[in-house]
Amino acid sequence: MMKKIVMTLAAAFVATAMSAQVYVGGSFGINAWNSQKNAGDRSETTFKILPEIGYNINDSWAVGTVIGYESDKWQGVAGVSESAFSFAPYARYTFAKCGKVNFFVDGGLGFTTASDADWTEVQVGFKPGLSVALSDKVSFVSHFGFLGYDTLNPDGDDNNISKFGLDLDGNNLTFGLYLNF
Repeated sequence: MMKKIVMTLAAAFVATAMSAQVYVGGSFGINAWNSQKNAGDRSETTFKILPEIGYNINDSWAVGTVIGYESDKWQGVAGVSESAFSFAPYARYTFAKCGKVNFFVDGGLGFTTASDADWTEVQVGFKPGLSVALSDKVSFVSHFGFLGYDTLNPDGDDNNISKFGLDLDGNNLTFGLYLNF
């Protein structure tokens, strides 16, 4: 009897795994700016890599996480560079499908910490986006905007920054590619 139960559970697990819709991918970015002498003669170069893995539960729901790394290098300011690590699990709801284009919203929690500069950031909210199926195995994905709560806690007392609201500026725009298995 126990052998039949174990075999049934194993068969159910294999069937689920074989029909699994796992995706991997992510996004990356590089940004550089500088100012002239009258504006402080400063510059910054930022590099981000944000790998992502997820699982499509059904046609409407998916769960996943982004595990990211960011490196900032400055010239003309105190502190030459810093590195940050981020972890952002989410649940994705696809609310509209138009052929190969899917519109979705990610609801999740983001946590970022930088050890060199000793700060942490926590985000709770929603990020709308769209996915375009370039083929059966490759998708282009974009997120734009953020609706929710964000708090930044730099080292020290009484200097936390908190904000709540809708943010649709270019700082919340990402592009990436997914490989679908």
